[in-house]
Amino acid sequence: MPAIVTIDGPAGSGKSTAARLLAGRLGFDFLDTGAMYRAVALSCVAEGTCLNDADAIAGTALGRSISLEGERVLLDGRDVTAEIRSSEVTEAASVVAVVPEVRELLVSSQRGWASGRNVVTEGRDQGTIVFPDAMCKFFLTADPAERAARRQRELQEVGQPVSLDEMLGLIHERDERDATRETGPLVAAEDAAVIDTTGLTMEEVVELLEDRVRQRMAQQQQQ
Repeated sequence: MPAIVTIDGPAGSGKSTAARLLAGRLGFDFLDTGAMYRAVALSCVAEGTCLNDADAIAGTALGRSISLEGERVLLDGRDVTAEIRSSEVTEAASVVAVVPEVRELLVSSQRGWASGRNVVTEGRDQGTIVFPDAMCKFFLTADPAERAARRQRELQEVGQPVSLDEMLGLIHERDERDATRETGPLVAAEDAAVIDTTGLTMEEVVELLEDRVRQRMAQQQQQ
């Protein structure tokens, strides 16, 4: 039976990098759910969709084809892997992600993509909504100041400088939106292992996750 590992958490917790590295170590496929929301956001930005109009956002999402091929993100067949990482798209993604119709659409896509595969998936509702029966669930968190610093470095690496104060403000805004949205709010699943990554290296985080997953896989084989 295919195995699903979910890694949820707020922005800057390190879940995306951890999920990608963990998938590589386990030989699993990596599902980048954030890329799907970013692709919807890119469509909205490109088309000038009003980000205060949930119906307009939903309409834009429903009219698009989003697919993942390895590390590539395709929007209507066009490779947008680099475009979806801009700061403008990042901010727009946090807005479109609260629209229930968008979440319902992408949850269905995520389940379809993972069908029949061994998968490590990351997001904000993977263990609670998308894959409630996952073999292993994690919830990564970290101090807001450290999360802001991480996101600042990520943007600087792609030539998009932003002040730490500005990034910290965006982190707090994103946390509030994620925690209070009606559909798939950011919360740790009851059976998820909560891991504070503050002060940990990514290598330490991934080793911790891998150890727990392999323990769980061994337990299942013995049952």
